[in-house]
Amino acid sequence: MQQYRIGAIAKLAGVPVSTLRVWESRHQALTPIKTAGQHRLYGEEDLLRATLLRQLSDQGYAISTIAHLDLEALNGLLQKQSTQRVSGTTSGHIRHVSLAIVGLALAGQVEGTSFAKYLQNTHLAVTGVYQSVESARHTPPSSSPDIFLLKINTLHEIVVNDILQAARAMRTSQIVVLYNYGREQVVRSMREHGMIVRREPLSDYELAELINSVLVVDASQQLSETSTSATIPARKYSDQVLKKISGISTNVLCECPRHVAEIIAQLASFEQYSQECLNKSAEDAHLHAYLCSVSGSARALFEQALEKVARHEGINLNSQE
Repeated sequence: MQQYRIGAIAKLAGVPVSTLRVWESRHQALTPIKTAGQHRLYGEEDLLRATLLRQLSDQGYAISTIAHLDLEALNGLLQKQSTQRVSGTTSGHIRHVSLAIVGLALAGQVEGTSFAKYLQNTHLAVTGVYQSVESARHTPPSSSPDIFLLKINTLHEIVVNDILQAARAMRTSQIVVLYNYGREQVVRSMREHGMIVRREPLSDYELAELINSVLVVDASQQLSETSTSATIPARKYSDQVLKKISGISTNVLCECPRHVAEIIAQLASFEQYSQECLNKSAEDAHLHAYLCSVSGSARALFEQALEKVARHEGINLNSQE
């Protein structure tokens, strides 16, 4: 768990140092530890608490009435206020996106006001905040989140399976992982499982564009017959499966299974390329997030088309895996 000085907490949470000291001494809202030199160090839970308390106090809550609440209760109050605020607006189309987050500091970043300004017309609801992947797996949120967002300091082979198990428990397929250290082999394995993987640090703008990249573009969502989620479904078919499908001979004119499989592979490649370009230039991040969303939406639609073609031709797609 990362530890912070009070100045860092003040900067990240947007709360003056003097206010934090009052919250700590008068309301016991924060629980720092003292070093041998009598310096106070605050944990990630303190950072998230300070962020939530500041937002709630800005909305009119008296600190004395909320300082004793745990993180789950504070987050619930904030989400309730946010939902009421969104339901009261009539300007434009609002996308509703739910997230489950592993990493208290990451949750504090996502729930901060500086982050929210980069996700215009999008209402983020944090349905669960966890300290570890294990706790997320054992106590998943009651409703399936659109995005499973994680901060993992060090990636290793075991964590890949742990994340997949947690995602299955949550019944979600869209996984975004931020990390500090990890071998390229592990990162490649995670991407092969459909995860979006990015190395820290990411600014609020970069993280917002990363989330934007997995949100369905409105036009393509209207074209979909079955999609009701606000996020692009994870990739269904690997390159190996698509290659097998391309080699199947059928009676459909123009060899539709082969053509559709090739289009899916091309779109998936461009989708991955756009994701990898997201962090290369802050100026180009919005463009690449849009391109990633467009290609991902198109890829998901063509996967639906492939399934229709397969049913028509009596092709068992599962047997190709």
